[in-house]
Amino acid sequence: MKKIGIISDTHSYWDDRYEEHFKDCDEIWHAGDIGNEKVIDRLATLAPVLRAVWGNADGQSLRRRFKETEIFEVEGVKVVMTHIGGYPGRYAPGIKQRLTISQPKILVCGHSHILKVIPDRYYSVLTINPGAAGTQGWQKVRTLITLTLDAGTIKGCQVIELAPDKEHRHGRILD
Repeated sequence: MKKIGIISDTHSYWDDRYEEHFKDCDEIWHAGDIGNEKVIDRLATLAPVLRAVWGNADGQSLRRRFKETEIFEVEGVKVVMTHIGGYPGRYAPGIKQRLTISQPKILVCGHSHILKVIPDRYYSVLTINPGAAGTQGWQKVRTLITLTLDAGTIKGCQVIELAPDKEHRHGRILD
């Protein structure tokens, strides 16, 4: 059994509450638009395993370090993670083909800054977009997701809302 923390679209923003919500995670998955190396390096200290993909706003150093798409398996659950994936009925170009070939149980993506957890019965996949964890963009609520993978099953999916941080007591842009 493994607890997973899922985050996206930090855009160089660090919120100390990431530590609180991901402290018991076995893995953290970042679905792109990381922003800079400092954010991803800090996330890497929170869990034994960090997986990430680069997003359209990420520079060359992050693109050299991470792939555009990752395909992996954890606890018998196959996962495809990419930054621009869309959602059932509105997948990004190439995603339907990737789902057909890879046959994952979970598709993780970011980009839209819109939290979505949607099962797609046609492809037998759970599409997860954790929304945006950073402050760049139009989202009013910043979000994270945690879930547990256990012997081929997905359990306990939780959405975590990070309350507005008007005084920036909990977060800051890392440069």
